Amino acid sequence: MNFPKIDMTPVSHPYPETTMFGAVAASAARVPDAPALNFMGKYTTYKTFVEKIEMTAGAFLKAGIKKDDVVTICMPNTPQGVICLYALNRIGAIANMVHPLSSGKNITFYLDYSDSKMILTLDQFYTKVEKAVAEAKNDVKIIVARIQEELPLVKAVAYKYLKNRQNLKYPGKDGLVWSEFVKTGKGVNLPPVEFDKNKAAVILYSGGTSGTPKGIYLSDWNFNCLGMQVAEISGCNLDYGCKFLSVMPIFHGFGLGIGIHTVLENGAMCILIPQFTKESYAKDVLKHKPNFIAGVPTLYEALLKVDIFDGADLSFLIGVFSGGDALSPELKKRADKFLKDHNANLQIREGYGLTECVTASCVTPNDKAKIGSIGLPLRDMEYRIVEPGTFNFLPAGEMGEIIISGPTLMLGYKDAEEENAKTMRTDKNGKRWLFTGDAGYMDEEGFVYFKQRMKRMIVTSGYNVYPSHIENMIDKHPDVDYCCVIGVKDPYKMQRVRAYIVLNSGVEKSDATKQSILEHCKEYLDVFERPKEIIFRDELPKTLVGKVAYHSLEEEAEREETEKEATTV
Repeated sequence: MNFPKIDMTPVSHPYPETTMFGAVAASAARVPDAPALNFMGKYTTYKTFVEKIEMTAGAFLKAGIKKDDVVTICMPNTPQGVICLYALNRIGAIANMVHPLSSGKNITFYLDYSDSKMILTLDQFYTKVEKAVAEAKNDVKIIVARIQEELPLVKAVAYKYLKNRQNLKYPGKDGLVWSEFVKTGKGVNLPPVEFDKNKAAVILYSGGTSGTPKGIYLSDWNFNCLGMQVAEISGCNLDYGCKFLSVMPIFHGFGLGIGIHTVLENGAMCILIPQFTKESYAKDVLKHKPNFIAGVPTLYEALLKVDIFDGADLSFLIGVFSGGDALSPELKKRADKFLKDHNANLQIREGYGLTECVTASCVTPNDKAKIGSIGLPLRDMEYRIVEPGTFNFLPAGEMGEIIISGPTLMLGYKDAEEENAKTMRTDKNGKRWLFTGDAGYMDEEGFVYFKQRMKRMIVTSGYNVYPSHIENMIDKHPDVDYCCVIGVKDPYKMQRVRAYIVLNSGVEKSDATKQSILEHCKEYLDVFERPKEIIFRDELPKTLVGKVAYHSLEEEAEREETEKEATTV
């Protein structure tokens, strides 16, 4: 894991030149008695939070973890997962962030790929993780955390005996239990905090809908710069007194970069939510009255239909952010109306970014929006539209590939020189650019318009067709809940357009409904864009962070076409 020294792009404003832990410790020095975390009603002040981090860092040192060693965190949004992240950062180790619902085989892959020495997980996932570790190439020690150890007393007792009793046997007498492990760090002398812009702090993963995931090395500098950028455009600088409903998972750039680190870097409070349904999410919003909420578009789509919000006053909201997938103009219109009808004087703000730059690097301004636009670049983030794969800049209004430069750009992919060379390029002036592989354009005011992942583009009868545009138009139909459009292999057109559609509750999956949607498409879509097939589904497959997994539908369609070909031979 050696990266060349990076000549960082000049910035317009000083960012914290310290580690992620250093940034949080600075918050603790500024507001020691303010709550850093709220987990199921149990509050942890910044002072206590940093004390727990340092004791845990001592425990990792005592266990033999040193600078640049990797430890996997396979956890939902709980205090143990967050404390572990910053404890590893405190001693210069690297946190490898993994979804706890990953399959055992995938967990083994993540352990081997990252060369992890230890893994932290919940007792309820122990049997799966134990099998994954047994198949790993290295000797990996498992640390087991228990939810009840971070709950208020009454809830802890109830959870332990009513919900978690069967898991108390894990990890067995020879295993490491988080609470006992942490105690071993008491009194251990910690090394000085060392900051290096070129050092990896976290490994996050790209992809997830197909193929082998790529590990993305991100630095302290990346996260700290993002925290200051987002605070600046938040509406209240996300400082003391602000509350953020942290539901996006910590293994995801959006959840970790904004829902956790941005909040803690600025001295605000994370309301940690480990899992949720649309009903429980709505109840948490009304109970905790957070100033900021963030989620993927499918979450907002679901929340608009929850009866719990009927007549509710949401005036406590300062920022509502959507990211992780494209927000259709139709959904934005409905969400903005919903907010206004519930006394929230704001609009839903779309963010765009990639894990390769942590997460959001472009956000809809607080006071202005343009239909179809993802907004303006954050401070010190530069966007350009180029001819795909080149540095030939295109004028305003012309479609091309989106490339990005700025202080949140990743160090690089792990063990992927060819991919690094394609994705991270340096121009003749020495500036590093991230080639996103996304198609879009900019207008004359600098607003950015994301249109489509270029790899997802459908080519039908010689025309380039963008599925997200078709999806946006189909979503306008009053009977449609949401949809996904893919290209299916066709002997004459190369690909034909197929739409998978989930209808609103109570709408019949009939030929009449299908015809109504097709007539609607004639109004909004060119002839080559219109779906040649419509398939109704009760639901569509989702990725682990809630995006519609279009690649799963593509694979399903490809299998069907292969089977058809086989039967006709």
